[in-house]
Amino acid sequence: MPPTSSNSRIKPVRVRFAPSPTGTTHLGSARTALYNYLLAQQTSGQFILRFEDTDRKRLVPEAEKDLIDSLKWLGLQWDEGPDIGGPFAPYRQSERKEIYQQHAEELINKGHAFYCFCTREELEAVRKEQIKNQQQPQYAGPCRNYNKDEAKARVAAGEEYVVRFKMPKEGSITGHDRLRGEITVQNSTLDDSVLLKSDGHALYHLAAMVDDHLMGITHVFRGEEWLPSLPLHAHIYRAFGWQEPEWVHLSVFLKPSGKGKMSKRDTEQMKLTGKSIFVKDLEAMGYLPEGVLNWMALMGWSYDDHTEFFTLQDLIEKFTIGKLNPKAAAIDYKKLDHFNGLHIRNLSVAELSERIRPYFEVEGYSVSTEQIAQITPIIQVRMTTLNDAPAVAGFFFQDDITPQPEDLIAKKTTAAESATAAKRAYEVLKSLADINRESTEPQMRSLADDLGLKAGQLFSILRVAVTGQKVSPPLFESMEIIGRETSIARLEQAIKMLEELANNDV
Repeated sequence: MPPTSSNSRIKPVRVRFAPSPTGTTHLGSARTALYNYLLAQQTSGQFILRFEDTDRKRLVPEAEKDLIDSLKWLGLQWDEGPDIGGPFAPYRQSERKEIYQQHAEELINKGHAFYCFCTREELEAVRKEQIKNQQQPQYAGPCRNYNKDEAKARVAAGEEYVVRFKMPKEGSITGHDRLRGEITVQNSTLDDSVLLKSDGHALYHLAAMVDDHLMGITHVFRGEEWLPSLPLHAHIYRAFGWQEPEWVHLSVFLKPSGKGKMSKRDTEQMKLTGKSIFVKDLEAMGYLPEGVLNWMALMGWSYDDHTEFFTLQDLIEKFTIGKLNPKAAAIDYKKLDHFNGLHIRNLSVAELSERIRPYFEVEGYSVSTEQIAQITPIIQVRMTTLNDAPAVAGFFFQDDITPQPEDLIAKKTTAAESATAAKRAYEVLKSLADINRESTEPQMRSLADDLGLKAGQLFSILRVAVTGQKVSPPLFESMEIIGRETSIARLEQAIKMLEELANNDV
């Protein structure tokens, strides 16, 4: 089905997800990737994966794999990237060092950048003095005004240097963010930022701008924390004479309480409560990628004031930049559970059967295709996550169950009274040729009337006896799947437990 949104009328976009592989993939990164992917799919454009790995000290060896695995699990496939190549390879910034050096040199030759030979000690002394005088800390060294040829001679002689952007001291610059409009900043408040470090690696400010231009990026989705860098990045684009992309600074995530942004400490404390902001953790917890995508998309975007269920195809068709919300969004795990439940119920029985099978197997259950196909329809509406399946339905695969004896006693009855009810139910079940909802439930309701019990009281005895659980899938459907002989044998065992309790009460 073709896209129906107004975005379908614009030309194909080129967007990039460009994370730094410095840690585990979290919701903020995943949401940025999602919005990029949606716009690319909607406009028949290209979605590019690029690793911004020039900060060598912070690199985490496993982070690239985690990022790739997380995106694949979410179903966000890229068109170009370090693993599949593309016309603008390489897609790792660490492999594009010479490209950035050439562009830094171009800025120097145009008078928009300069070599800086100041030592860290010199810079720190100036910074402390500026703070002491209640001035905004900025570069104030002499290198900005050096003769270009003199500076190049010092470089040729092997003197250590960095390259800084030569920020205009007069006037202002106006950048445009799609969510917030025009943002004007006085140039005098901006620093001569470092573009190229002494080891020859470019900082984000240069590397990302160069890559975005060379790779033809039309829209840059990134977090709100990059807004203060927008004036510098606009200056760099204009210094090269390049057309700027559409800047889209996404809202930040707040703690579940809604008070304050998430921090590393918050994420560690959250894990102790069984929650996480990391994509692979959510997968391990049994969340569906469909549920996570639905949840993430609505933390910063909405289609209207009432539609909440979206498949990935729905999002591709309906997503628009104009409906992104710059307001910070609190991470609401109740909504995640809600959306995940909706998507579990949206799966076909066959699809859900295959997805829950590994969760039974990891618990040591031997699961046949026939069994799981019978069980899935009666547990589907009771599941919030996939790993609920063994807890809800593990009893189907157990040869023996051992209920808690006290759980067998129905509410407002004694052990003796529950034992009597269980024995009467046993006699009825033994008389039936088969056990299923149609034949068995009416018989048990009639028996409850005869015993002067509510149906729920009798059913609770049967449920615990047959499943070992106080809460289970529908009782009589469960008994049918378990089978007549096993159901009767489990009830017989329960009767013995109840009789023992009754004797102890005497």
